[in-house]
Amino acid sequence: MADGQGELRILDDIRFAVGPGESVAIVGASGSGKSTLLGLLAGLDVPVSGTVRILGTDLFALDEDARAGLRGEAVGFVFQSFQLLPALTALENVMLPLELSGSDDAQATATQWLERVGLASRLEHYPKHLSGGEQQRVALARAFAASPQLLFADEPTGNLDAATGQAIIELMFSLNREAGTTLILVTHDESLARRCGRVLRMTAGTLAEVGASTVEPA
Repeated sequence: MADGQGELRILDDIRFAVGPGESVAIVGASGSGKSTLLGLLAGLDVPVSGTVRILGTDLFALDEDARAGLRGEAVGFVFQSFQLLPALTALENVMLPLELSGSDDAQATATQWLERVGLASRLEHYPKHLSGGEQQRVALARAFAASPQLLFADEPTGNLDAATGQAIIELMFSLNREAGTTLILVTHDESLARRCGRVLRMTAGTLAEVGASTVEPA
């Protein structure tokens, strides 16, 4: 990327692999490139050069529609800002990606997942009538409902108070263990990162392996 005085290199020689069922945290200060890296890993952004493979498929050998199709089949997302559609109820927010993927039982599946995250009584509520913690629970239900093989989480507790954030983290790791999903988590929270099996640190666009976590998941 050019900055008017030359090339602005946001990420530099990033190389790593994540195996099935692993949990990996990417940590670093604001501006270190964490969210940019996550966008590239998910195929939401396109690099100037380089390759990202998901389930053996080179994301950037695909066109935008094909990348979206792969994400719909294999990838779930949990964002700091929840990314719920305000005109849809909690149930409809979880149903939407299922319907787009052609699910025959989208409503039943969405209902089941909302019940699992403790929102059985909030199915017909719109996001503006839900607390931040409830909105993130809807987002978790949406992420797991399609049975993704890979889950990306970008600062999933960044907009929540400490107690609510801790409850969401416990729920996310519990659901992730049950589903056997590969987890890539971006966070600036070192204690949260240690819940993952591996920790990678971003510093000014470079990535280094910190090592295996010494904290056992609860």
